[in-house]
Order: sequence, then C-alpha cells, then structure tokens
Amino acid sequence: MKTQLLIMLEMQDAMNSRVNPDWRAQGNAWYRAIWTECAEMLDHYGWKWWKHQQPDLEQVRLELVDILHFGMSDYLLSDADNEVVAARIEAELSDPRQVQDLRVAIETMAQSTIARQSMHFSDFANLMALLDMDFDSLYRGYVGKNVLNFFRQDHGYKEGSYVKVWNGREDNEHLVEVVNDLDSDRADFRDEVYRGLASRYPA
Repeated sequence: MKTQLLIMLEMQDAMNSRVNPDWRAQGNAWYRAIWTECAEMLDHYGWKWWKHQQPDLEQVRLELVDILHFGMSDYLLSDADNEVVAARIEAELSDPRQVQDLRVAIETMAQSTIARQSMHFSDFANLMALLDMDFDSLYRGYVGKNVLNFFRQDHGYKEGSYVKVWNGREDNEHLVEVVNDLDSDRADFRDEVYRGLASRYPA
C-alpha cells in the first residue's frame, strides 16, 4: 500500500502542477470539492423516497476516486515529504469509521470534512468497505482517472475545446472499459491507459 500511495501522491502533484505550476500557494478549498463530490455520490446511489431509484455503484465508486484526488491534494500541503504524507494516509485508512448505512456514511464524511475543512481518511476507508472496494481497486481507479485528467488537459479541457461525450457515452464510461482490459501491475499501465483512451477519442 505504501508504494502505491507514493505513486499516487507523485501523480497527484504532477496533475496539480499541470493545471497550475504554483498550485501549492493558491489556497484552493480542497475540502469544498470533497463535500460537493459527496453530494454527487449520494445522487448516484439514490436518496429520493418519492421515486424509484436504482443505485449506480460503479458511478458511486468513481466519485470516491474523484474524492481521493482532492483528499491527497489537501494532504500534500501538510508536509513536503511524501513518505510522511503516505504514512499518515495509510494509518488513517487502517482505522475506518464504523458507519454501516452508506447514505449516512457519505453524509458523515461530508459533515466531518466541512467541520474540519479537511477530509479524514477514516471516513474514506468506511466508504471503501461499504462499497466492497479494496485498495488495489482504488489504485486502478485512481491511476485511470489521473490519466484521463491528463488526457483531458492534452485535448483542450482548460480551453473548453475538449469533447467529453464520445459516441454517445461520457469519457468516464470509456475509461472504465479501458482500465478493465489492462493489467495494473504492468510497468507501462499508465501509458497503456492513455493509448487506450486515445484510440477511442473522436478525431
């Protein structure tokens, strides 16, 4: 886990630097991004008692991966040594909060994040357990989404020219298929994900 955390922290720093080389000095409200993603997660799971809703667990897990990006960005600001940051995250993940209802667990993480203006990974680990998500699955999902974020930047996301819907489906859906067809233990996993996305992107 420590090795994978260090890889993800390095990738997150690289992504943030791609968007803004001086990202550490910007005072971004990472906690705000986290709790709004919690609301999106709850929407994908369903909470409206007045209509039929079918939980979309794949999208719920993708939202959790998105939250990981923001949580790690926040923690990267706490120490210049990624080893220290990785050890902190690993310790918190090993002590998950014990909330058994998924909707309540999402709300608990949102409330805690707003109150602390920072996420705690014990809340995150609670949601991983409720979603039957092991760390390897999280790692695969994170690397895939990180590569997609780079792909978006390379194809005009910041300028507004990026096409998010490919052949009638969002890029996130294509990403899931690409990642599922690959071996995440390969040294060139990231490069293969990028190539897979490029082969599907409309020219």
